[in-house]
Amino acid sequence: MKSQICDLLGIEFPMVAFSHCRDVVAAVSKAGGMGVLGAVGLSPEKLEIELNWIDEHVNGKPYGVDVLIPNSYVGKGENLATDDLRAMIPQEHRDFRADLLEQHDINASDLRSDEESKEIEQLTNESLGAGLERAQEVLEVAFSHPIGLVANALGVPPKWMLDMGKENNVPVAALVGAKQHAVKQAEAGVDIIVASGTEGGGHCGSVSTMVLVPEIRRALKPYGNVPILAAGGICTGEQMAGIMAMGADGVWCASVFLPTSDSETSDNIKEKMVAASSSHTVRSKSRTGKHSRQLTSPWVEAWESKDAPEPLPMPLQTMVSEPALKKVNDQAAIGHEGAKQLETYWVGQGIGLVNETITAGQTVQKFKEEFIESYDRVNGFFSED
Repeated sequence: MKSQICDLLGIEFPMVAFSHCRDVVAAVSKAGGMGVLGAVGLSPEKLEIELNWIDEHVNGKPYGVDVLIPNSYVGKGENLATDDLRAMIPQEHRDFRADLLEQHDINASDLRSDEESKEIEQLTNESLGAGLERAQEVLEVAFSHPIGLVANALGVPPKWMLDMGKENNVPVAALVGAKQHAVKQAEAGVDIIVASGTEGGGHCGSVSTMVLVPEIRRALKPYGNVPILAAGGICTGEQMAGIMAMGADGVWCASVFLPTSDSETSDNIKEKMVAASSSHTVRSKSRTGKHSRQLTSPWVEAWESKDAPEPLPMPLQTMVSEPALKKVNDQAAIGHEGAKQLETYWVGQGIGLVNETITAGQTVQKFKEEFIESYDRVNGFFSED
């Protein structure tokens, strides 16, 4: 296709697919798009393993890496130890998570006690820290591989990250949820703007994709023809055609790949997503301390209730939620009914348009076919017949 995204990234179809699953990354790249591996929670050593695998399975096609370097979070630049962060977690939050699990017949006594929960909260913080304090080490690993894109979320990438991109001739993308943030990114020298609407899964702002993309396209005119990837609720080729008509040069997708047979999600989550409507997601601070959209479940609903404690700032809320959700996921995997009800995952509103489980490669092909059908439909409005 004729798109500056295709030219810049060396791909055939202007679809970029974010995934925490290396299988999805490789499959999308081989199908003509670009898979981007989410590196949050991966240590440099673990990322090396994942990228070696991708190198062996991507058939020389381009792929990317996504990191998370927020502009602000508790303890940033202060070299706080995990115990310092743990001391900031109120007992009320530990009790709330334990009560919630026990209401669904899951033993959670270890999540209630400060001492017993120490190890799992520490592991959670160390995992998150691999994508925060150790981000530069993670990127050094990424740039030692033939990556074709590096992306950042939750703020303007630090100068050293932009410099690394230029030194390695790799475009740097940044996710934004508001037009003023897009302008700041362009002024900083970011190569690709990912306009992420509120419909998207994971961290998201409050402006819809349909409004955000043309807003950003207009706001960026003084900065030249900055490439824009539209993100947020895009799960079909029809949507892709429509949003590109409104100013995007391509799309950034994630949720549509979660129910695929390649994906890392559990069978229970796949079933929930295929059955979900667009109203079965909620935007909440309950998981990370920043607004993120996830599949609704009794876990999410409880944190949104008037009796719930106020979510803590990042990374404290992550240290509260992830140990409990890991226990939920582990129990759901062995068929525990209460855990299967509680189990959730980040996903966008577009999941209501996904009603089957197919492969990631088939998903890309389906996008292509739907895009062409939509293109032909629009052209039909100008037909002289």
